[in-house]
Amino acid sequence: MTTTDQPSPSTNTSPEGIPSRMRVRFGLLVTLFGLLIFLVGARPALFGLDRSPVVGFVQISVFLVGLSIVCIGGYISLMSFWRNGNRTIAADIGSRLVATGYVVAAFSGMADVFGLGSHVPPQVPLFGPWQATGVQIGEVLITIGFLLLIPIYRRKKTKEK
Repeated sequence: MTTTDQPSPSTNTSPEGIPSRMRVRFGLLVTLFGLLIFLVGARPALFGLDRSPVVGFVQISVFLVGLSIVCIGGYISLMSFWRNGNRTIAADIGSRLVATGYVVAAFSGMADVFGLGSHVPPQVPLFGPWQATGVQIGEVLITIGFLLLIPIYRRKKTKEK
């Protein structure tokens, strides 16, 4: 690996110009689609699909798939604001926090299926209060990650005459 003594041509991590509208719109559409799937899994009664008094494996799977689509759509939308490709350390940490939050939510939600929860197989998996708390912690991590992905920069002040 060789290094040059010259600084990189683009050391500015602030967004250059206007972000791509198509990428922002596509990311927002993916996020809304994921939210719809998440709601079908989390609250099927909103759509007339509630057939069981408990939250079972299928519901958990559907809302985790919806949450993953929300994460992907949010990542696409927020990455469109970093047009020059260079991100700050906070933005890099944010993208990793989004992924980590999803892993925490997925493993918490599927704890019974993996044999780590209170209803180990062959019992029917049940989404209990501990799992709900774990999923909420994962969602908080995802939210913090998205907040870190937002580019914050100061505009140059113009001199008033």
